[in-house]
Amino acid sequence: MRILKTWKCNIHKEIGKIKQGLSIFNGFSHQKTTVRKVIQDVQKQGDKALVNYGKRFDKVSLLPKEFRVKDREIADAYKKVSVSFIKSIQQVITNIWTYQEHIRIRSVTPIKANGVVLDTLYLPLDSVGVYVPGGAASYPSTVLMNTIPARVAGVTRVVMVTPPAKDGSIAPERLVAAKEAGVHEIYKLGGAQAVAALAFGTETIPRVDKIVGPGNIFVTLAKKEIFGYAGIDMLAGPSEVLIIADDLANPSFVASDLLSQAEHAPGISILVTFSELLAAQVLEELQKQIDTLNRRTDTKKCLDKFGIIIIAKNIDECTEIANEIAPEHLQIITRNSRNVSSNIKHAGAIFLGPYTPVALGDYIAGPSHVLPTSGTARFSSGLSVNDFLKRSSIITYSKSALRDVHDTLTEISKVEGLDAHTRSVQIRLNKQKKNLQKRNGIKKKNAEE
Repeated sequence: MRILKTWKCNIHKEIGKIKQGLSIFNGFSHQKTTVRKVIQDVQKQGDKALVNYGKRFDKVSLLPKEFRVKDREIADAYKKVSVSFIKSIQQVITNIWTYQEHIRIRSVTPIKANGVVLDTLYLPLDSVGVYVPGGAASYPSTVLMNTIPARVAGVTRVVMVTPPAKDGSIAPERLVAAKEAGVHEIYKLGGAQAVAALAFGTETIPRVDKIVGPGNIFVTLAKKEIFGYAGIDMLAGPSEVLIIADDLANPSFVASDLLSQAEHAPGISILVTFSELLAAQVLEELQKQIDTLNRRTDTKKCLDKFGIIIIAKNIDECTEIANEIAPEHLQIITRNSRNVSSNIKHAGAIFLGPYTPVALGDYIAGPSHVLPTSGTARFSSGLSVNDFLKRSSIITYSKSALRDVHDTLTEISKVEGLDAHTRSVQIRLNKQKKNLQKRNGIKKKNAEE
């Protein structure tokens, strides 16, 4: 891991380099061209394009009738997982559901005054597509963190797309998680072609209103391209953690959390501390712990490339640096961690205290682990039930209330040169008729003279 000391470098310039390195849109010109071609082909050719790109990218040959996962495949999946796994999935669903229901936007009391009623209507989206990465690997947590918020919102059609293994199968853990979460349809599709199918629909796959879920650069670029035809959650980059730790932090805890992000490969791991002793101890711990990991080779490469230790002057500078980076995950392992968190303005999720590793947020706590990356926590939030609700305003005016605002509305619409707007009000108040009569009277008088 690189070590930066704020008093020995231009830390703002260095942070700028870090943030630029976090961006998912540096380069990728070839991928962008490929993604646009895939989307155009799916739009024009439908299922035929899905078959062709499945062979090309996922190395699997599936006919359109084989895209959708059958009930018997789900039943077989239950036979391949343990009872303890199913119970764990059910417990996580309960935790996510409880939290999402707690934060769901409730209907507000209408504003009523002088013949005016202003109300607000919240309605769930009709359909949502969830992209779950896969292939040979399995990500049941991604299934739950994306689908349960939609279910709590009341979305009536939740569709999951996920790339199959080369034999056309889906990992049983993914299928069981989807069934337990209440997913209505599951399709064996991956990559940009799956995103395009959800956005535009094909002969086999009906289109959806919004697409959520993480994926590789092709999936992310495809979501960017189809935005406007369907909604999306966000454009996510590599997973990242920034840890603020003081001189009392346990170095083994800190090291384990840095490694848990580097394990994503790519995953960005940043430690910010004012203790040079802690920094040295964490480096020692990293060496000890990394050799015990299953993915130690990739994790070490990732830590060497994306791992940074920033030594600041004091705790205040630590929080300033955290705010400037705006990390996806922010851990605070300090004395009075809640007080330190009061100075944080930008972070996707905040984990307080030595016994709150990011893994809790990834798997079980309740808030969705789909969080803003690449500094976008400055202006966006993690996925939640409220991202699956639409808001409509309901406006009611009585005739007297319309009369009260006539002059104000007329003044503004006149300045904008939109006289039809003015007329739409006047005609309801009989002012249009009176104005015409007045103008006709003036014309008649002038003619007589």
